[in-house]
Amino acid sequence: MDISSKHTHTEYMLATLKQMAELVEVFRSRGVKQTYRKGDFIIRPGEAPSGVHYVYSGLVKAYDITKYNEENLLIIRKEDEVFPLIWALTGQERQVIYQALAPTVTLCLSRENFLKYINESPQAMAPLVDMTIEMYRLHSERILNLEYRSVRERIISFLLTMSQRFGKQTPDGLLIEAPLRHQDIASSVNATRETTSRELSALERKGLLTNKQSLILLKDVDALRHYLS
Repeated sequence: MDISSKHTHTEYMLATLKQMAELVEVFRSRGVKQTYRKGDFIIRPGEAPSGVHYVYSGLVKAYDITKYNEENLLIIRKEDEVFPLIWALTGQERQVIYQALAPTVTLCLSRENFLKYINESPQAMAPLVDMTIEMYRLHSERILNLEYRSVRERIISFLLTMSQRFGKQTPDGLLIEAPLRHQDIASSVNATRETTSRELSALERKGLLTNKQSLILLKDVDALRHYLS
């Protein structure tokens, strides 16, 4: 990247941060603070969204239910993100369930007020576009992940992707700071929960990761990446 490109990129990032701060202020001034315990539903099965949520703190899992009555993880929303984004922008309901993965606080704004602000301040679309791009990038990586032949490879690829989004470096390795149940991982890699549990145990025996209370620690990221090469 040349100096001119770096300068343009820096300007874009600063502008996006400013626009995000303005968007957050709209949620703060016009929205309603809502507090959820871990496990609480924010948008229940079959329920229409009551408004647009900004995640002030915590984690929110978005998922749907398959025809086999199993949860299918779609995305985990984190601090400073907005949901349900597609409904907020288009009004299309997708029967997606939103549930707090941890103690969570959101600021909820009516869709009417949200769209009014967007129409009055078109520049506010920049951070929302970034969120949308990130959402589709994650879905694209999930599809590409299915190209790996073995379940073990698909699990490793999924965990490495999650570590990019939620990873925190610790003395023991890279901790994925989002609780992931075996069923969440299984639905993301197109495998059964039993097979997923077996493969995670195998990786743990090899000393590549640990899995305690749904928090996964990647102990040797380089070895995991090498496994995929």
